Amino acid sequence: MDPQAAKYIGAGLATLGMIGAGIGVGTIFSGFLQGALRNPGAAAGQFTNLVLGFALTEALGILAFVLGLLILFG
Repeated sequence: MDPQAAKYIGAGLATLGMIGAGIGVGTIFSGFLQGALRNPGAAAGQFTNLVLGFALTEALGILAFVLGLLILFG
C-alpha cells in the first residue's frame, strides 16, 4: 500500500470520532429539553450541566478533528 494512501485512510478513520460527538450533543440537548418540559422549574438549575456536557462532548469532536489534521499534515 502506498504510504500516502495509508495517511489518507488514517486521517479519515481518526475523524470518525466527530460522528460520536454529534450524536452526543444531540442526546444531551434532547435530554435537557425532555426534562425541562416535564419540570420547567428545575430547568434553570440544570442549565450549567447542559453547558458543561456540551463543552466536553464538543471538545472530544474537536480533538478527533485535530488528530485527523495532524495525521494528514504531520
